[in-house]
Amino acid sequence: MEAKNTLVHWFRKGLRVHDNPALTLVFNKALSSPTQFCVRPIFVLDSALLEWLRVGANRWRFLQQTLADLDAQLRELNSQLYVVRGTPTTVFPRIFKDWRVSLLTYETDIEPYALNRDAEVQRLAKEAGVKVDACCSHTIYNPELVIQRNGGSAPLTYQKFLSVVEKLKVALPVATPTRLSVEHKPPKDDMEQKDPNCYLFPTLEELVKRPEELGENKFPGGETEGLRRLEASLSDESWVAAFEKPNTSPNSLEPSTTVLSPYLKFGCLSARLFHQRLMTVLKRHPKHSKPPVSLLGQLLWREFYYTAAASEPNFDRMIGNKFCMQIPWESNEAHLAAWTHGRTGYPFIDAIMRQLRQEGWIHHLARHAVACFLTRGDLWISWEEGQKVFEELLLDQDWALNAGNWMWLSASAFFYQYFRVYSPVAFGKKTDATGAYIRKYVPELAKYPAGCIYEPWKSSLSAQREYGCVLGEDYPHRIVNHEIVHKENIKRMTAAYKVNREVKQGKNSDNDGGKGKRKKVGSSAQLTKKPRT
Repeated sequence: MEAKNTLVHWFRKGLRVHDNPALTLVFNKALSSPTQFCVRPIFVLDSALLEWLRVGANRWRFLQQTLADLDAQLRELNSQLYVVRGTPTTVFPRIFKDWRVSLLTYETDIEPYALNRDAEVQRLAKEAGVKVDACCSHTIYNPELVIQRNGGSAPLTYQKFLSVVEKLKVALPVATPTRLSVEHKPPKDDMEQKDPNCYLFPTLEELVKRPEELGENKFPGGETEGLRRLEASLSDESWVAAFEKPNTSPNSLEPSTTVLSPYLKFGCLSARLFHQRLMTVLKRHPKHSKPPVSLLGQLLWREFYYTAAASEPNFDRMIGNKFCMQIPWESNEAHLAAWTHGRTGYPFIDAIMRQLRQEGWIHHLARHAVACFLTRGDLWISWEEGQKVFEELLLDQDWALNAGNWMWLSASAFFYQYFRVYSPVAFGKKTDATGAYIRKYVPELAKYPAGCIYEPWKSSLSAQREYGCVLGEDYPHRIVNHEIVHKENIKRMTAAYKVNREVKQGKNSDNDGGKGKRKKVGSSAQLTKKPRT
């Protein structure tokens, strides 16, 4: 009897069995010809990436739990997850040959690294005579289609984006694949015969190299937990219908929002399923809140940034990024380290950064506060530095959303009201006047009364001793004076915007063939970074 061909689904993001069209395609093809095909769903654990990826312990744990849950879901379908260790360029030539692969499917990705990787895998597949089928299912709308419908460029404003997508049909979630039969189980290859456990999902010890950095496991990874959180989030329909992001609390002791973002990031939860279920609820409540502040609005922000990022390979950096203002940020390693580790001397800012390090998640408005503080508000440090820290620590780190939000909050792109600066004192007081959030995450200040816990520098030395926390000894002095530096930084932003306008006007004059009146543009020296004195 001739050996069967193997159908392979390659999991990358989209770590789920529900609404996974590329996985369903493989299952359906196998079910249509059980005597011809066997099935291997795989995840490539790239050993090279493990060495240089900027990923903290909490996110590695989330991934490990997600892969374990995915394996359990696949076993319910009479399959399993095959975790293949190695780089895609070394893994695929081997399995194409050893497994007699005839079809490879996967979910598309917009990230530049992924696009280059996929192009190489497609080349290898072509050489091996393997058909490749890729499906767009990580977003509600296909970013390429949105760009096409907008005349070939990404919409630059949220409202423009909404006007484009409201004319597009939303693809419905596909059904979970039908259970396979025993006939679809593949024979063991040479590696499995030597080690039957060689393709098992990784252990926590394999992925987490610094276990001492693991915090409380508040948000377990996996499709099962993602779907449970979706059900819980949508169960209170009145809350869903009235949801407005600005009215939620950035410093509540427990999340005031859904915390579905990590599950969307890894694809444990389908954005299309979330959208479908949400729209069902909203139809029953005609007077619901509207985008951009509504729960639907939050989903569409994700779509907005994905579309913009799909059109700009340099989306995660300032230079060479068509969307991004060129701003002469400064470098200050001491200030960056203080911000990163929650030692700025501003308790609200420090509490947020410590929560991020401990739990891997912070409220979106808390991200607003610390991002503004690092960049245009107080420290005048590049948003790219903050992006790197978030890239390491956030469970929901997402290339498009992380970069897009940092550009927005630093007033580098998409948002330009740079004179609106978050106060590192007043903003937190609005929703936590007593300072309970600070006491939880900055326990040194636990005995400070509500009247000065946001501004401990206003306490006398004798009061500080009474409270058991002396500034400069038990908790740092504030590294900048917000009341002074934020005004200076507004002036800097005004100057930077002026230079960017002049440069743009100069380019426009060049493009019109010199017909327009030329304005003298600012020299590149005007944008040169100067060291802080």
